[in-house]
Amino acid sequence: MRIHHLNLGSMREIESTYDLAPANAVCHALLVETADSLVLVETGLGTDDVARPGELLDPDWVALVEPSLTPAETAVRQIAALGHDPADVRHIALTHLDVDHSGGLPDFPQAQVHLMAAELDAALTEGPSLRYRTGHWAHGPRWVTYADGGSPWFGFDGAHELTGLQDILLVPLGGHSRGHAGVAVRDGDRWLLHAGDAYFYHRELSRTAPESHPLFDFVQLRSQVDAELRLANQARLRELPDEVTVVSAHDPWELAQRLPSRT
Repeated sequence: MRIHHLNLGSMREIESTYDLAPANAVCHALLVETADSLVLVETGLGTDDVARPGELLDPDWVALVEPSLTPAETAVRQIAALGHDPADVRHIALTHLDVDHSGGLPDFPQAQVHLMAAELDAALTEGPSLRYRTGHWAHGPRWVTYADGGSPWFGFDGAHELTGLQDILLVPLGGHSRGHAGVAVRDGDRWLLHAGDAYFYHRELSRTAPESHPLFDFVQLRSQVDAELRLANQARLRELPDEVTVVSAHDPWELAQRLPSRT
């Protein structure tokens, strides 16, 4: 499989806690080319968000994160720029349904959307809210949900291989939201784990001196639903072997420096 790393929505500029240059927070997504289709991991902000932010997005969220709302950053535009037909996106895997992860769903109405059942239940129960924007699924996505159970994966319990796909798994990483999960993609003899919002800043995964980011920390502490579980899953992420590369959703330095787009 070929994996592309995309930014599906720039947000406010932030500073690092050490000597990296300031950068805009991102919506880090993956586009996976399989033998017969495209798989999108996260959808970022979509064309409806860009065109009608006052209708689709919560004004308090917009004021907090300052999204750029740039058409060229939407998934459909970037997939087309890579030479693919966006209609070939037949599967979408979501870490969770927060606004900046699900905004592009209406742009791929025929895709199957894979996520944990607990996350869909929470969104349908709690939305509309600052985090869950019901307009993102008003078109009636083709949901494929996964309940508790599953198989162990590098010390995590309850991983599920996505229905109809090989070597792409949902890995429960609860705490940030009710049904938050990571998406693991086999990359040859290695794995790439998109951990969503299980952490926000690359230094949080330091094995010797974990360090959070003050601005990111404000967001993740405000939005977490289970602090103990979130921290326990972060600790497990630090213990993953070297054959697993981990990325998060919003760290710009991680996207730009650790895992640049591959051609």
